[in-house]
Amino acid sequence: MMFSVSHKTAFVVDHCPYMAESSRQQVECDVLTKSRGQGMIPLAPVSKSLWTCAVECSMEYCRILYDVYPLKKLVICFSPGQNRLMSALAAVGPPNPQEDPECCSVLHGLVAAVESLCKITEYQHEARTTLMDTADRVANRGRIICLTNAKSDTHVRMLEDCVQETILEQNKMAAGSDRLMPIQQCELVLVHIFPQGEDTLVSDRPKKEVSSLLTSEVHSVRAGRHLATKLNILVQQHFDLASTTITNIPMKEEQHANTSANYDVELLHHRDAHLEFFKSGDLHMAGSTSRDSGLKETVTLKWCTPRTNSVELHYCTGAYRISPTDVNSRPSSCLTNFLLNDAEASGKPPAERAKAQLERYTRYWPMIISQTTIFNMQAVVPLANLIVKENLSEEDLLTCQKTVYNLVDMERKNDPLPISTVGSRGKGPKRDEQYRIMWNELETLVKTHVAGSERHQRVLDCIVACRSKPPEEEERKKRGRKREDKEDKAEKNINKDSEDKSWQESERLKGAVERGKEEQGESEVIKDSPDSPEPLNKKPRLEEIQLPEKAKGPVSLLTMWTNRITVANSRKHQEFAGRISSVNNKAELYQHLKDENGMDLHENGKATR
Repeated sequence: MMFSVSHKTAFVVDHCPYMAESSRQQVECDVLTKSRGQGMIPLAPVSKSLWTCAVECSMEYCRILYDVYPLKKLVICFSPGQNRLMSALAAVGPPNPQEDPECCSVLHGLVAAVESLCKITEYQHEARTTLMDTADRVANRGRIICLTNAKSDTHVRMLEDCVQETILEQNKMAAGSDRLMPIQQCELVLVHIFPQGEDTLVSDRPKKEVSSLLTSEVHSVRAGRHLATKLNILVQQHFDLASTTITNIPMKEEQHANTSANYDVELLHHRDAHLEFFKSGDLHMAGSTSRDSGLKETVTLKWCTPRTNSVELHYCTGAYRISPTDVNSRPSSCLTNFLLNDAEASGKPPAERAKAQLERYTRYWPMIISQTTIFNMQAVVPLANLIVKENLSEEDLLTCQKTVYNLVDMERKNDPLPISTVGSRGKGPKRDEQYRIMWNELETLVKTHVAGSERHQRVLDCIVACRSKPPEEEERKKRGRKREDKEDKAEKNINKDSEDKSWQESERLKGAVERGKEEQGESEVIKDSPDSPEPLNKKPRLEEIQLPEKAKGPVSLLTMWTNRITVANSRKHQEFAGRISSVNNKAELYQHLKDENGMDLHENGKATR
């Protein structure tokens, strides 16, 4: 199992005498300028020490981390003689400017930090227990953040060498211990703090590889708000966080309750919250609204008044933990309190209430249109939207009952229902069967929610009562079914007569074609002279046979096939040669026996006319 360097973070806050020096960033304490009476001396501004700035910024780093990652991300604060809690840090007090620097060197804190990274955490122990045969796959990585005041770049290299040597020594000890793990990778982040108004003696340096086990980077920052901004940026880089700024949040003024102003609140969260924006191409990055955060970017979202109408609500694609950047500001406090007031008197968390609501809405959930009738009916929409609620009001109950009565009225009028006929032959189920399917599905839907409240049960009782029809209603239904049977029978007879007529017509046409073929095989009647009269019983030629026009109404498949075969056969016989060269449909026989004078010659040589 892989554990990243973010699994363990050790803070080393230098407590040397130089850290007691003032940061030279003044803090105004006299905020009652207008209400101060005459003769009162204004309070002088104060400034925090380098130690105080370092402690506040390190604890702010931890606050953001624990807000977003309440589990599996461990932070250990190390400084000589201190505990991890803020109360312990306050009890230690500021550094003593008169103390010997050699007695409180930051090297002691760095050694203790490396030792802490070698200790097995609860999650690592669980992983090793689960993977008993493959314990070597459980990695041990960590990060050390050291807030100090270095003397020079040479001093920085000395701190890096100290950490490197300590890692090698601790890895040797951990190799023969069951309670320790060798460090496979360590990141050292050195933050050099110096007062405002002075020049730094330490150069910034990006991350570089000191050895295969250690990487190091150096940040030289002025104390005060500059240091707070730098730690804010580092926590985002170390734990893959992103920034979102909510703009134009209306809030009432403290001094003027009748007026309101718009404020902006910046929130930090996991970067995956912006993933959908990247996919859709709707991500527009903007500069952060905080005073000294020009180095980072934020996604801007405009505040909209919360809506309860489902039509105006947007779909939720994910839920992520958030942490305000400036937790002590009034806009951040107001927004946080507004979000926390979603919790009900029952004390159930919003996430649990959302899961319960999702469960209620999906208890009866047809997957395709053909599996449901009531969800295709506009008349059932009011009941379907209300029955999934956890509790029904009296008004909701009346609306559900009214919906049931409207369905009864539809059944009495024999109105059609949107029954899906996909995959079925014919017209589908009869009207009475359609309503039976609808009532069964509606009763199933209500039964899944009947345990919600007493009013849910009353809705089910209303449906059961309406399904119990009186005798006269059943008699009316029988008459309606008989009428539908008669209509279906009459329609079937009409279709059958049409098919019989088409069959007779095709048989007549087939007989005519057969007779034409037989007559074409016989010799034609030879005319004695051009003036001879036409034969009385002259049969029409095959080309003169008129195929029947398309019958009105439905045509059977047999008729269509017979007509096609008839047309194809009429084109297959060989036309009589004399008819091809005839004039006015008359052909003269034995033309080759004529002499040049127009005389016919016989075998005996005699000429005849």
